[in-house]
Amino acid sequence: MFDYSKAFRAVRQTLESESRYRVFQEIARDSARFPFATWNGPQGPREVTVWCTNDYLGMGRHPDVIAAMVDAAENGSVGAGGTRNISGNSSAIVALEEELADLHGKETALVFSSGYVANQSAIAAIAGALPDCVILSDRENHNSMIEGVRRANRERVIFPHNDLEALEKLLAGIAPERPKLIVFESVYSMDGDVSPIGEICALARKYGAMTYIDEVHAVGLYGQHGAGYAEETGTMGELDVIQGTLGKGFGCFGGYIAASREVVDAVRSTAQGFIFTTALPPPVAAAAKASIRHLKQSGAERMGQRRQVTRAKTRLAEAGIPVLDNPTHIVPVMVRDSAKCKEASDLLLERHNLYIQPINYPTVPRGTERLRVTPTPFHTDAMIEHLVHALADVFDTLGLPREAVTHRLAAE
Repeated sequence: MFDYSKAFRAVRQTLESESRYRVFQEIARDSARFPFATWNGPQGPREVTVWCTNDYLGMGRHPDVIAAMVDAAENGSVGAGGTRNISGNSSAIVALEEELADLHGKETALVFSSGYVANQSAIAAIAGALPDCVILSDRENHNSMIEGVRRANRERVIFPHNDLEALEKLLAGIAPERPKLIVFESVYSMDGDVSPIGEICALARKYGAMTYIDEVHAVGLYGQHGAGYAEETGTMGELDVIQGTLGKGFGCFGGYIAASREVVDAVRSTAQGFIFTTALPPPVAAAAKASIRHLKQSGAERMGQRRQVTRAKTRLAEAGIPVLDNPTHIVPVMVRDSAKCKEASDLLLERHNLYIQPINYPTVPRGTERLRVTPTPFHTDAMIEHLVHALADVFDTLGLPREAVTHRLAAE
């Protein structure tokens, strides 16, 4: 008889041998104390500072967002009651989609259960509606986009990351009459670099291609109204489909696309991840709408975050902590070793009460393992100093190389 248990144990043993076995720490967030949280560790509860949240602006604890969620739950229901087609097309979701369409300057929007499902389903549905379509996908695209491309069952071509020359050569080699779909991101979440949106859109116009951009790590954070990096660069109107999430900058949960009515209608009618999934709960939709509406009018959170990101990057550089250079809010502290990355994470938590999960393969390529730090407007200058000294201690403890250290850190 086949030993099923042995086969599954072997998976864990392989991951452990490569220092890739994932350990999920139990963290209890508190809206009144963000970014502090309670770590329920082996020695009992302990207060820690969270430095790896994707709730980039702390909107998950904003009083208007919480109030909207509570009101929708008390006066409606906690759950959606079914798929959108059956019984889940709530007024809260309809209002959220109107808010999203307005945010991105598109005719309409469509909400999914998550950003992952939005990419996986929408890319497949859009390309599937285009006979003989060729999908051109950036090499560094997120796994959800890769899955959407794969599920489309269309010819696909991978172009080198942000390589405009390579992309143009590929586009020029495709017959003009064939439909083409370029899929790429605005802010790449692991390295924190950005795409040349305007230049990609110009190539799309020149060669008759559609554009599909993933703005999940940019919505809420960039642009005058928080519409994303495309708004920041003045290119939002040039894009055909904008995909985003409600679970990062907006601090809630869910994903969406914004596009023309024809595109959204085709996706709504054919995307399996939309049709066969229970709709987003009305309280979550109401909370997301409140968050979007607030960030449309308030730039205080974005300004505060940028200030603290700049300070964190500056102080880490002064301490000789190797940080991957980029123009965004992502602060990748490079460890480049899977075992030591996990050790560093453990030491930061156990010795310094700092919660930063290790990022190892397959999330990032082997040899580029890192601690992904994400400062928010609520991380104070004192917290940043604590982070810098803690990382310096951990790097020295593990024998990880540091760059030239300034006298300022030594004096402190």
